[in-house]
Amino acid sequence: MAIFAPFEWTIATRYLRSRRSSGFVSVIAGFSFLGIMLGVATLIVVMSVMNGFHRDLLNKIVGINGHIFLQAADAPLTDYNQVARQVEKVPGVDLAIPMVEGAAFSSSEFAQNGSGVLVRGIQESDIKRLPGIAGNVRAGTLNGFDVAGGVAIGQRLAENLNIRVGDKIKIMTANGARTPFGVAPRVKAYKVIAIFEIGMAEFDGIFVYMPLPEAQAFFNLDKQVSVVELFLRDPENIDAVRSAIEATVTRPIIMTDWRERNKTFFDALKVERNVMFIILTLIVLVAALNIISGLIMLVKDKSHDVAILRTMGATRGAIMRIFLITGASIGIMGTLAGFLLGLLVAENVEPIRQFLNRLLHANLFPAELYFLSRLPSVVDPRDVATVVGMTLALSVLATLYPSWRAAKLDPVEALRYE
Repeated sequence: MAIFAPFEWTIATRYLRSRRSSGFVSVIAGFSFLGIMLGVATLIVVMSVMNGFHRDLLNKIVGINGHIFLQAADAPLTDYNQVARQVEKVPGVDLAIPMVEGAAFSSSEFAQNGSGVLVRGIQESDIKRLPGIAGNVRAGTLNGFDVAGGVAIGQRLAENLNIRVGDKIKIMTANGARTPFGVAPRVKAYKVIAIFEIGMAEFDGIFVYMPLPEAQAFFNLDKQVSVVELFLRDPENIDAVRSAIEATVTRPIIMTDWRERNKTFFDALKVERNVMFIILTLIVLVAALNIISGLIMLVKDKSHDVAILRTMGATRGAIMRIFLITGASIGIMGTLAGFLLGLLVAENVEPIRQFLNRLLHANLFPAELYFLSRLPSVVDPRDVATVVGMTLALSVLATLYPSWRAAKLDPVEALRYE
């Protein structure tokens, strides 16, 4: 008799159907199917959302902050233009942007409360090439940035201070003018000439860009910059580029990269992703255990049928394959249904979030807590293949013991169950 012969499939299919005498077994099989379906769908959705978080946060953090940072190791970085020209010739470097950075406090006449900001001095030619800013200006313009004498601010900061393009923003720093009585705070009002939206709530609420000469004067940095930020074509090839930069730059520098600055953040995100995978895998495991219990009860319920089949000449292998098909079918159908449901939800997770927000009158994804203004989702085929493969393997393994136990029954032993 051929392995997995048609009669084995026919009998296994009949055992999956609900009958009055085996209704409870069918209920267990139904719950096993639902458990596997929900487990697979949940795993796919959660893994996709975690992938989306990693991609969007990386793109936005790196997109506004660069991949490699060069700072002076000895003398002030006054030759920043020369350094920028040197590193831009390194293969793999896309942009080299000199910047002045300094913490400050901002306020406006239209808001009672102020806000801490990070002021960045940058040249007009560079801000127009900055990945996080270019193409994301929502109001105003960056044309004439160097000579306009104004600043560009984030959308969330504009909302917090209740200001628009053309209004003035006051910026204060403690490191101001030097007087005989010490350093006095410096306060200056700047006209807002552009409002941008990066899409990351934290950055949109703290960044203020002003012309490089103005920032140098504001922070008492005479013809020098704080850092030269480099943007690479391939961030994954960062080690090779770092070696080339060290061999190219002629002056002593301190070089760091985005992995060192954000290591704790992205390591925590990776650990959270792995923990979520392990926890949600337990749902699939519980469903697989339900398959075991359901098949064991089915074997006991069908012991008389097993005796008849064995008497008619069915081999132990045929009996084992019948129950193997019965249990595996639950797992395979549940996995397929969960796969389709998971892809459907993962591809539409943001519309679903917006619908639930309207339905429940609540904000289920506050940008202030999760940094992003939308719920991201990226379906990785490798993650989906891992989830589907793991579930199918657990489903098949769950059927082995009950199927083996059914095959071990001989006709006399099987009739005793009746």
